[in-house]
Amino acid sequence: MRYTLEGLDCASCAARIERELRKVKGLEKVTVNFANQSLDLPPELLPAAREVIARVEPCVNIIDITNQRPVAEEEAAWEEKRQLYLLIAAGFFLAVGFIFNESLHRTPYSWAEYTILLSSYFLVGWRVLTTAVRNLTRGQFFDENFLMTIATIGAIAIHQLPEAAAVMLFYAVGEYFQERAVNRSRRSIAALLDIRPEFANLKLNGETKQVRPEEVEVGQTIVVKPGERVPLDGEVVEGVSFVDTSALTGEAVPRKVEKGEKILAGMINGQGLLTVKVTRPFGESSVARILELVENAAARKAPTEQFITAFSRYYTPAVVLGALALAVIPPLVLPGATFSTWVYRALVLLVISCPCALVVSIPLGYFGGIGAASRQGILVKGANFLDALTGLHTVVFDKTGTLTKGVFRVTQVVPSNGFQEDELLAAAAAAEVYSSHPIAQSIRVAYGQEIDSERVSEYQEIPGHGISAVVDGKRVLAGNDRLMHREGIAHDVCSVAGTGVHVAIDGTFAGYIVIADEVKTDAREAITRLKELGIKKIVMLTGDEEAVARRVAEEVGVDAYFAEILPEDKVAKVEELQAALPDRRRKIAFVGDGINDAPVITRADIGVAMGGLGSDAAIEAADVVLMEDAPFKLATAVEISRHTARIVKQNVAVALGVKGFFLILGAFGVATIWEAVFADVGVTLAAIFNATRILWYGGKAVPPEQA
Repeated sequence: MRYTLEGLDCASCAARIERELRKVKGLEKVTVNFANQSLDLPPELLPAAREVIARVEPCVNIIDITNQRPVAEEEAAWEEKRQLYLLIAAGFFLAVGFIFNESLHRTPYSWAEYTILLSSYFLVGWRVLTTAVRNLTRGQFFDENFLMTIATIGAIAIHQLPEAAAVMLFYAVGEYFQERAVNRSRRSIAALLDIRPEFANLKLNGETKQVRPEEVEVGQTIVVKPGERVPLDGEVVEGVSFVDTSALTGEAVPRKVEKGEKILAGMINGQGLLTVKVTRPFGESSVARILELVENAAARKAPTEQFITAFSRYYTPAVVLGALALAVIPPLVLPGATFSTWVYRALVLLVISCPCALVVSIPLGYFGGIGAASRQGILVKGANFLDALTGLHTVVFDKTGTLTKGVFRVTQVVPSNGFQEDELLAAAAAAEVYSSHPIAQSIRVAYGQEIDSERVSEYQEIPGHGISAVVDGKRVLAGNDRLMHREGIAHDVCSVAGTGVHVAIDGTFAGYIVIADEVKTDAREAITRLKELGIKKIVMLTGDEEAVARRVAEEVGVDAYFAEILPEDKVAKVEELQAALPDRRRKIAFVGDGINDAPVITRADIGVAMGGLGSDAAIEAADVVLMEDAPFKLATAVEISRHTARIVKQNVAVALGVKGFFLILGAFGVATIWEAVFADVGVTLAAIFNATRILWYGGKAVPPEQA
């Protein structure tokens, strides 16, 4: 069950809560989602989790997300103003203390200097000090509150009052802008995913009333007015309109819907009035599943996130110990060195060592990448999968329904051995009566008559071959050329220009039916773009015959293809391609329809489901779901992943580089506390704002060497 962590505004606090919760039996794999202030845990472990959080971060409350108290805008605005007033007042006292420092210092016992500058210090530092003391009593050391407290108290101890007040003020200013930046990022991501409908127009007894979507039951009828968001998945029973599907699929062109067609929650109705019969409860609707997937995605952390979380645990204590050594050792071993000089240099190290820039910006960066992908109609189930896309080496496409439209139609009926066309088509249609395969459906559509299923017995699907059934007492075989060879049926045509369904009746070859499947309009463009992005190998797998596979492969431009592959052989083929990868860092993706290809989707490093919006199997099996039935979306996903990785690497490099530079300057006495605090606050804010750039990524090309 999901719970909200009210008051969680510190990334390192989130990491600390997660670390302590994982010590509780049953919560070893729990993940705190700082990006949306939530975590998932079993309800029976809520008391234990609440106890841990109260001990680690007393200011954070864990509440049921369904009972979350919405923070009033006035309340939030007042809190923001209160913080701003405190900053202004502290800044005023600091300015007075700095400008008139010499006069204030000359007062007896420097009481005026202490009064003015400590007023500035405590106005903005009281919360930091109390938090540091509270954490120390619980044995928690080396967080940012501890660092700021030690650094400023040390400055006061060596009578550097302006520096102490300035450090605390600038730290508070940084926290103020950091909190606003993080909240802005959260609001941006929330707005990006704001596709949740607020109400449904339920039609009961000839009257219509507004209700919450959760209250509508399957089978009930709702009315969707022009301009409204569709609240639940359903089937149109009356009306014609165009709907905006961009929130779900990223497709900007409106789609026409009319009676008998499916419509999905989250779409926006155009000009027509639609009456819709509900087919799924809200909790199982497309929009609910999309929101859940995107929100849960941040829980699956990328390797970079995991590294930074572990790094920060050791980095801060190491810097503190280094600062202690810098303050104590040089005065003891260097001639003429004074403790005050080296203590001051140690304080500079403490100020600059706070790892906030990394701990905050990296999770925001990945969450922004996941949000940007969802806006393009691409659901990425975790930051780890987004990261894996950057190392993509080989892409394996299924053919039918992935590179081709999967919409088959009969183009030719060729009888043999004295059979007639209608006799051949009727026998094949009856044999395929129970099959849901698109080829079977196209044969039944071409036959165009109702088929009495009682005429059919001993129905059997032969994987990778076709169908065997008894129709009106006659044994009918309908399938590919392999089926004819397997059953020893003599026939004079093995290969046809298209998908051929060979039919045998009572052991005699009755002829074949030619079925065409059209290649998707963007398939070749998708393959070309993937190659431009540096994907080394693109392969197509299909159960179709060699001639059909070769025609499609040449048309779309894949590097290699394998025809007549049985479903169970696809897994083996992907494993074979995995073994051929140059190193373990390079990845292989399999792109399929997410239903028949679930085993191989699961086996690949990255499983991608095409057009899986309404498919439970696709959403469950795949790591990435392309909402629109377009292969080119995979190239877009790779671009977004590389753009995200590039920004994350920028943040890591800049944060560590600037901090390392100032640590060296501080150790040699070149940088003062003033430069250190400006560098720390500046780097943190720059990293956060840089991370938010991912949200507005528009699909620019990212060369592989820059990823």
